[in-house]
Amino acid sequence: MSHVRPLVFQTNTQPEGNSLSATALPDGIRRDQAILKTVLYCDLFDYPLTPVEIAHYLVEAQGSRDEIETALTSSVWLHERISQVEGFVTLRGREDLVERRRQKLAVSHRLWRKARFFARVISRMPFVKMVAVTGALAMDNSGPEDDLDLLIVTSPSRVWLARALAVLVVHVGKLSPNTLCPNYLISEERLGLEPQTIYVAHEFVQMVPLYGHDVYRQMRSANPWISRILPNACHPLHVEAEYRPGRAARKVKQGMERLLLSGALGDRLEAWEMRRKIHKFATRAAVSGGSVIFDRNQVKGHFEDHGATIVSRYRGRLEEHHLPFHTGA
Repeated sequence: MSHVRPLVFQTNTQPEGNSLSATALPDGIRRDQAILKTVLYCDLFDYPLTPVEIAHYLVEAQGSRDEIETALTSSVWLHERISQVEGFVTLRGREDLVERRRQKLAVSHRLWRKARFFARVISRMPFVKMVAVTGALAMDNSGPEDDLDLLIVTSPSRVWLARALAVLVVHVGKLSPNTLCPNYLISEERLGLEPQTIYVAHEFVQMVPLYGHDVYRQMRSANPWISRILPNACHPLHVEAEYRPGRAARKVKQGMERLLLSGALGDRLEAWEMRRKIHKFATRAAVSGGSVIFDRNQVKGHFEDHGATIVSRYRGRLEEHHLPFHTGA
């Protein structure tokens, strides 16, 4: 494949200076702090949590559901800072989020039908190895006009051809009010995620794979750092049955991969599409201030990436509440 210079614009989300240490604190205090940190983070997305979700997404600590529920019931320190409303936990003064979450849950149920349909279509395309729902829908937190965000894993050196085919599905998706956004594609050679922040960790553990569960497990193994930030989230909380294309669909997919788009022809088409899109996106990427990476194994087109803003706001919340922060905050 001819050489194409990659395009990378990455907002720095790593903290500077020394983090505060919680290692000397008693277990009960560390647990209560971890619960509050978990609630604080999800509050940035206007998202109240159930005790089960707090246990699953517990920040920098391990704890069972029973331990979390005991702390929520008995901790005076937590009671001064959080509220419990109809099975949900919010910050004090944010109880109105419970009704908002119910409304978004109803919207999300409708969007899941569309997401499953588009994931099935994309999974049949050449070089696609995994399709997963990410973003708000993965947390059942979508509004009526929110996008359907997908992460796609492809064969090595075929991210650009896979993206081009996925764009065809996007055009069909625009017939509905929710835009399909396959804006993050990586190859099997690039399963490691950067930067190593709580935002990226949370986006990954809340991700819901619909196709390619084996590749999802490989992706987990490639990112052991995530377990240091969210040690309880060792599997998806929202589990969907894996879509498995039928025999005829698999044969068509394999035929396109082997006969039409493999070898020198596929390499030339891949390089051409990569050059064309990098040239098109270069100016926008330079001024967007987002997280944009375009190279032979990754297409990360987050022109309006919120990761850096979320990490900065979260760190501010921790400092406001005099809580220790970690390397991902």
